[in-house]
Amino acid sequence: MTAPQGKVSAKKPKAAKPESRLAMVRRARRINRELAETYPYAHPELDFRNPFELLVATVLSAQTTDLRVNQTTPALFAAYPTPEDMAAAVPEDLEELIRPTGFFRMKARSLLGLSQALRDEHGGEVPGRLEDLVKLPGVGRKTANVVLGNAFGVPGITVDTHFGRLVRRWKWTEQEDPEKVEAEICAIFPKSEWTMLSHRVVFHGRRICHARKPACGACPIAPLCPAYGEGETDPEKAKKLLKYEKGGQPGQRLSPPPDYPGLPAAPLGAGAAQQA
Repeated sequence: MTAPQGKVSAKKPKAAKPESRLAMVRRARRINRELAETYPYAHPELDFRNPFELLVATVLSAQTTDLRVNQTTPALFAAYPTPEDMAAAVPEDLEELIRPTGFFRMKARSLLGLSQALRDEHGGEVPGRLEDLVKLPGVGRKTANVVLGNAFGVPGITVDTHFGRLVRRWKWTEQEDPEKVEAEICAIFPKSEWTMLSHRVVFHGRRICHARKPACGACPIAPLCPAYGEGETDPEKAKKLLKYEKGGQPGQRLSPPPDYPGLPAAPLGAGAAQQA
């Protein structure tokens, strides 16, 4: 039956149904699969050769870029290659070596404290258990998970600023507290995926899904993203926002893995540090 002339028959648009828990989990796992295809070379972006170097580098990475840490640690580890060496360091000398990473006095106290604890309580070895790592000076849960996942092969979720921002943007969680974020994301994915998921999400946050100007038009997971449109949607304009290897620029590591498709970063003093 047609509407009487002069009147419009209109239906009120239906409000979008809230996403069910099951649908969110399926979408989250699909995003992870897409990210795995986009970043098959995802890796920790701190240079390290052993658990001690990774632990120190992760402590230094607070409030600075991984690039700046990587440019600083070659001289640091040349001077103090072992926990025993660093535990015996003159504080002022240690501070001067790590000055480029910022907050160098506080970080020096942490490095001296954790090195002394490793020497005195763990036989000079980095422990491979979360409960032992978080007792070390300057080592929180995030740092412990980085070390466990990448130096010991123990799965863990690393909730840094990039990870927290993206998982909230994707509506995987509404939590702000890192430990609560970690718990909720762990419940979505199998344990075997935790470490690599962390790398993929952080890679995506640094390269495409930036805090202020996400490159939505160049994003491989745009159809799965509830926040699509917050950033630049024009493909050509979005391409200009891409960073690191996606934008044809050097990465953060001076010594990247063999399968990394981008350029190595320059040593300290060879150029301005890129932002994370």
